[in-house]
Amino acid sequence: MPRASTTSDAFNAVAEPRRRAILSLLALQERPVGDIVTALGFEQPSVSKHLRVLKDVGLVTARRDGRNMLYRTEAGALRPLHEWTRTFERLWTHQLNRIKERAEQAERAERAEKDNRH
Repeated sequence: MPRASTTSDAFNAVAEPRRRAILSLLALQERPVGDIVTALGFEQPSVSKHLRVLKDVGLVTARRDGRNMLYRTEAGALRPLHEWTRTFERLWTHQLNRIKERAEQAERAERAEKDNRH
């Protein structure tokens, strides 16, 4: 099955790490392209290309402020991504709890061994 275009939906758009970095930066405040280039160290044409993809799928909006276009993350469009990742929250929580339990068991065993030596 051919892979969907990166401009077809939010899931494909955020599969690219540079786009995720741009979204993260824009989550804090709206910014012009030049600020994104400076903050992330990407080339300007690359940032413009990624912003276009993010805008096409609705994850980013733009508004004109004088000569600048200011971009920002569109929180509502991120909801499907957030809801999908929440389905895995129980798994992550379960795994973290298991790691914590093992660490606590190891610590108790180490303490008991130390107490037996004294």
